[in-house]
Amino acid sequence: MSSQIALLRGINVSGHNKFPMARQRELMRDLGFEDVTVHLQTGNIVFADPGAPPEQTARTIADRITADLGLTVPVVIRTRDELAAVVEANPYPEATAEPKTLHVVFLSATPADPAPLDALDLASYAPDEFRLAGREIYLRVPDGAGRSKLAEKVTRAPLGVTMTARNWNTVTKLLALADG
Repeated sequence: MSSQIALLRGINVSGHNKFPMARQRELMRDLGFEDVTVHLQTGNIVFADPGAPPEQTARTIADRITADLGLTVPVVIRTRDELAAVVEANPYPEATAEPKTLHVVFLSATPADPAPLDALDLASYAPDEFRLAGREIYLRVPDGAGRSKLAEKVTRAPLGVTMTARNWNTVTKLLALADG
């Protein structure tokens, strides 16, 4: 059976938007999703594909979080095959040797206007770099995301879409969980 992966943005970060793992599982099961696995406490949920379009699944989950918890939590969904394609398309394969230096920013849609990213002077952020590829931004930050000025610029770029980032370890673990 195929899977979908829900990526929740901004939960359990610095004590804000508290949404415990057990409650995440419970909410998903209450919505009728099956084979639910929650990875880490930061909103990574793998579940059996319900047969609904990912955008509809994202709205269903986000609406239920708001109704049950009073939180506004953006949700980005990828299917198992989409996540596998993200891993396969990694433009920085050398960075997988140090997976904490590689992040994927998942976008809810392909940006209609990527001009805010195009305007960044990459030379001034070296050795950090990024590449927009459809609905993902690959972000390579050799000295870590926490110290990266480029990471901040990329993840706050006004692209008109929901964004949520995951490190490479999490991305590959989610794919492994989706593969069962």
